[in-house]
Amino acid sequence: MADRTETEKRDLTKDLAAAVRGEVSSAAADRALMTMDASNYRRVPRAVVAPRDADDVAAALRVCREHGVPVVPRGAGTSIAGQATGVGVVLDFTRHMRRIVSLDPAARTAVVEPGVILDDLRAAAGAHGLTFGPDPSTHSRCTLGGMIGNNSCGSHSVAWGTTADNVRELELLTYGGERVRAGRGTGPTGAPTGLPPRLRDGVKSLVDAELALLRTGYPDLPRRISGYALDALLPERGTDLARALTGSEGTLGVLTEATVRLVETPAARVLAVLGYPDESAAAEAAHTLLPHKPMTVEGMAADLVGSAAGLPEGGAWLFVEMGGASPAEAAARAEALCRAAAADGTTGHAVVTDPAGQRALWRIREDASGTATRMPDGSEAWPGWEDCAVPPARLGPYLRDFRALLAQHGLRGTPYGHFGDGCIHIRIDFDLLTPPGIRRFRDFSHDLADLVVAHGGSLSGEHGDGQARAELLPKMYGPELVGLFGRFKDLWDPAAGLNPGMLVRPDRLDDNLRFAPLPGRPVPVEFGYPHDNGDFSAAVRRCVGVAKCRNEKTAAGSADVMCPSFRATGEEQHSTRGRARLLHEMLAGEVITDGWRSPEVHDALDLCLSCKGCRSDCPVGVDMATYKAEFLHHHYEGRLRPAAHYSMGRLPQWLHAAAPAAPAVNALARTPLAAVAKRLAGVAPERPLPALATETFTRWWWRRRRAAPPADGRTVLLWPDTFTNHLSPQVGRAAVRVLEAAGLRPLLPPTAPLPGGALPQPALPRLRRPPLCCGLTYVSTGQLDRARAVMRRTLDVLTPLLAAGRPLVVLEPSCAAALRTDLPELLADDPRAPRLAASVRTFAQTLEDFAPDWRPPRLDRPVAGQTHCHQHAVLGDAADRRLRERAGLTGQLSGGCCGLAGNFGFERGHYDISVACAEDQLLPAVRQSAPGTEILADGFSCRTQLDHLGDRPGRHLAEVLAEALGEADA
Repeated sequence: MADRTETEKRDLTKDLAAAVRGEVSSAAADRALMTMDASNYRRVPRAVVAPRDADDVAAALRVCREHGVPVVPRGAGTSIAGQATGVGVVLDFTRHMRRIVSLDPAARTAVVEPGVILDDLRAAAGAHGLTFGPDPSTHSRCTLGGMIGNNSCGSHSVAWGTTADNVRELELLTYGGERVRAGRGTGPTGAPTGLPPRLRDGVKSLVDAELALLRTGYPDLPRRISGYALDALLPERGTDLARALTGSEGTLGVLTEATVRLVETPAARVLAVLGYPDESAAAEAAHTLLPHKPMTVEGMAADLVGSAAGLPEGGAWLFVEMGGASPAEAAARAEALCRAAAADGTTGHAVVTDPAGQRALWRIREDASGTATRMPDGSEAWPGWEDCAVPPARLGPYLRDFRALLAQHGLRGTPYGHFGDGCIHIRIDFDLLTPPGIRRFRDFSHDLADLVVAHGGSLSGEHGDGQARAELLPKMYGPELVGLFGRFKDLWDPAAGLNPGMLVRPDRLDDNLRFAPLPGRPVPVEFGYPHDNGDFSAAVRRCVGVAKCRNEKTAAGSADVMCPSFRATGEEQHSTRGRARLLHEMLAGEVITDGWRSPEVHDALDLCLSCKGCRSDCPVGVDMATYKAEFLHHHYEGRLRPAAHYSMGRLPQWLHAAAPAAPAVNALARTPLAAVAKRLAGVAPERPLPALATETFTRWWWRRRRAAPPADGRTVLLWPDTFTNHLSPQVGRAAVRVLEAAGLRPLLPPTAPLPGGALPQPALPRLRRPPLCCGLTYVSTGQLDRARAVMRRTLDVLTPLLAAGRPLVVLEPSCAAALRTDLPELLADDPRAPRLAASVRTFAQTLEDFAPDWRPPRLDRPVAGQTHCHQHAVLGDAADRRLRERAGLTGQLSGGCCGLAGNFGFERGHYDISVACAEDQLLPAVRQSAPGTEILADGFSCRTQLDHLGDRPGRHLAEVLAEALGEADA
């Protein structure tokens, strides 16, 4: 049977490749990437097709009909009900069909292909003062085709409605190959226009026969998304076929082009934040704000918002955006709304006029679909009842009943969402791993459906029914109207070839759960995964598919890093989500069958820069750098490694050995032998080899200390990392100068334990022993046994020295991040590890925490450059920004990753991606900076990338401050 299936798959792929000009693949990796969307469901496709145009779509449909294979249209894969998964051929519209065909500012319409990203359309329309109204939180990566398929909404729906309210005309292909142009209105016979005769006559007959049911069977509420919107075909509603097909989840036709409405965007926006005692009070108040004509009325409670700054007193908040022709008008409208709301019992309010402040607060809301997947105690929460909607005036009572139902079933969740539209989002701590937990999920779903219907609501208020809720549609609509949905589906798709199992005759809501094929027990791993109870499967499950890592651009003013390799390649497998999906399938063992030896997973991780950006920027904290190190450890266990692992992965050893011969090594690096050495070491031929310091930082330190012991002051331990010691000793010398000027007494740790935790003395340089190491290069190449050994040695030496509460000052951000996170997570069994991690400080943090009264020299010049990606992800840069401000260094550093990323940019085969990452943010920021701008780059990799690719070198902040203080000691 398996052989027959493989033969059929090969034949299907061969025929598709012959018929379609776009990419066709049935490779395990490409199929694995499409098994899931952002829901609880998983279905394995046979092949993936990326059509180039409508003719390609028609050709793919023809081949699929001949083979009897179903088709699933897919955009960004951020659907939450399972409708972007399928067992047949997935049509991936994100590669090619992304054109904005036309944009007519006068008519306020745009014609788009289904793969157009919403933010791209909004940017194009914004040049004319227009926008596309619906804006789900995934606006930076979701596609118009997906929005039309699901009838998406977003936070501005109280002003501009749902996607269905903004669609004018749709061009589709049925599974049978019929071309449809669906709009509004009828022809001479009273039938919808733009249909082939079979469909035209069938739709008219169906509507004419069921007028009474269509007029009485639908609840009246703004967020009614569930089922087919067949009431849009009523004559009194204009026989709007485009509206009826919007939200059909790819079950009736495949969209190839859409004409959409654009709306005028206000010249100014102001955010009013209203505080309430609790979420019930906020829910009760939300609908009373609608007469003020707000653009948004979004609700969030304290258990989601956490410790966010800028919020008034309260236990829950409404985010109400007001627009105006000028900032003054928008602010006046916001103040008026706040006064009116205060009369009804707010606990406080704030009016946020600053765009940066507004963005910071909106980010909390937009990241909620990810952050809500973890409860305050770290346990998992899942979608499934993500977006029920009730009439807005019923929201308060509904939420109280909803909370009671959660308690009755022993479940927890954090409601938030579109309070002004009566639509609630929530992730619930369902146990979807065990049979009893799945039974509870099913029982709760039935009970909640009854509750929603009792309040006059819709099972879906935004994301569609898919598999998650379609089984329960009879509760909402009754069997007669649901039967009519089936007849409508059969009219359009008699072969049931489009997205079967969704919306009509659906799979059960507890079938196809994506967790079912995962191992029942934790797999043996090296890292501790403290946030996932040591379970690698749970760590991989963190990725719920919201795809923030698929952002092709970083938002204005954002310092985000994730995901540089996706922005460089545009390939799903090189996104954080793509890699997590492949790891999930590796653990499942059905599509990816080689386990830790998988070439598919290896190839995807090969372009992961280990930048750690996802650790902070991913709303659910996926940590792909750690997963990559784990995978490489197992992948190469007992096998020969790539040359770069032996050269750059063991860089601390080689640099220590080469230090005495640094001048000779540098001379050889300038000869033709360098090319041979790079080839043998797995180094990219385009990369110059960095020069070794002729005097290491540690040797300078001991020489200086013997000549002039340091003055008294609070002792801090200065970490002599490999990069500072052997490649950038000037950074270490500068840091010593600044720390001493601030009244601190920096000391270097010894290379072996001293009796009783004594501090090192000038007579004990111990330079012949290997230096201490954070283990960074071993971790990044997956040599975890070696990493663990060097980390334990570091613990042995440092633990007694740090007992007095001394900080460990680390100048190289990547080494600081390794000591802060990799060391305690790799040595999870050693109680000394977290204490060492807690002692780690950056240069700026040390000055702020231990020399708070020191005043840095004033430089009064602008800055450009980049915050190191590891610092952004693990340590933060707030202290650095404050230090720069005190020194008169103005401006912001860019986000992103420099692209060198330790060994990544030096490895053969990575050069082009490395350059592309640098061109994403770092190099443009430096080029655009004014003359006299100080270029800051605390990371050795960032400075090296600037040296190799730019024409303006970067410096560590310590160097800049030391220069202003005067010459450092020689």
